Amino acid sequence: MLPCLLPAGADALPIHVVSPGGWESLPGAGFAKASGFAAKPGEIALLPGGGGISGALFGKPKAAEGYGALPFGLPEGTNWKLESGDAAEAVLGWCLGAYRYTRFKPGRRAPARLAAPAGTEAALAEAAAIWRARDLINAPANHLGPAELAAAVGEVASLHGARFRVIEGAELAQGFPAVHAVGHGSPRAPRVAVLEWGEADAPLVALCGKGVCFDTGGLDLKPPSSMLRMKKDMGGAAAMLAVAEALMALRAPLRILLLVGAVENSVSGEAFRPLDVIRTRKGLTVEVGNTDAEGRLVLSDLLTHAGEHAPRLMLDGSTLTGAARVALGPELPALFSNDDEWAAALIEGGLAVGEPMWRLPLHEGYASWLDSRIADLNNVATKPMAGAIVAALFLRRFVPDNVPWAHLDLYAWNDSSRPGRPEGGEATGMRAAVSAIRSYLGIAF
Repeated sequence: MLPCLLPAGADALPIHVVSPGGWESLPGAGFAKASGFAAKPGEIALLPGGGGISGALFGKPKAAEGYGALPFGLPEGTNWKLESGDAAEAVLGWCLGAYRYTRFKPGRRAPARLAAPAGTEAALAEAAAIWRARDLINAPANHLGPAELAAAVGEVASLHGARFRVIEGAELAQGFPAVHAVGHGSPRAPRVAVLEWGEADAPLVALCGKGVCFDTGGLDLKPPSSMLRMKKDMGGAAAMLAVAEALMALRAPLRILLLVGAVENSVSGEAFRPLDVIRTRKGLTVEVGNTDAEGRLVLSDLLTHAGEHAPRLMLDGSTLTGAARVALGPELPALFSNDDEWAAALIEGGLAVGEPMWRLPLHEGYASWLDSRIADLNNVATKPMAGAIVAALFLRRFVPDNVPWAHLDLYAWNDSSRPGRPEGGEATGMRAAVSAIRSYLGIAF
């Protein structure tokens, strides 16, 4: 149970979720009105009674995240229950707003706690998966390397009875040569974590996550300012793990194949170099135009492996390009897809849960920018434009033509705190993906 939740049967004060007009007849509402409460979205008013607090009024928010104002907006040590409002939205938003990363420093105060009503199990499952993803992204790189990231996948697999294995060493060098090339320069050895779950006759959903636990840029070294948040370069892997965890917790009637490429892009005598040529799992050779474009190399092997299993759907998540952030900012993932129906499901799913994304084109006219004189392709373009599109075109080369695939180029971070979205790591697009998988496959869970 998340620490912001109450055990069953605990005493709790009522929260009345209200809109402008119609709340003035509630007990204590006269005091709230005299105090200036107007039921604006996210507004909180405590109600007096019995020498203390008898309850609270809360202005109905526009989205689930708005309920995230409550855990730290209500007095510390208080326990609450919902008297009105959408229970699932309230529980999800409350849990998202209560999150703080406290591994190395305790929080300034504990959140108020909420009694989760019956029927909110799906919201609780998504919240728990998001908490785990945030913890992973927020972890400093010296505490979360490739081994620890793979172990986190194993922990989730154990919780849900999934099959789990780690591919490393000689097996990795042979079967995932691009992953091996990227991570070989670090003393913390690269590996691929594999989670498989579900019944053999269910449709297979393949999830691939870029798990670069720290990205120096390699020999094409990043400047210091660009390196400050590179502990979050495994955010795509954390988000895809959260998708898998939520689907398993909800007992979705499908199969899951989750692949996490866990590496560190370091500088050493063993690091791969500019203009090296490496071979990928697919057999294509890649000339390394820039060692800081390592995420697409990691994903190339994962996508190839996923495609070998003939999935019904493929989805990858990665903090892939700064170009996507320049184009769309931190809140909008860039969506690329080879299938209009799958792309539409992701866009609609995102809008349904308040996680919008924006589709960018796989413009064929830029494909030749990845040509190389000495290899099948380069990992970067010959022109300093359309970086997110070119990266997606590179990934498309490793996806079977007949498999619906989508690529999310995401930020995985909140630059500042807002209700339900505290500053720090974020499982960007996770809820949108769960919603989209449900609608695209036409399954109930």
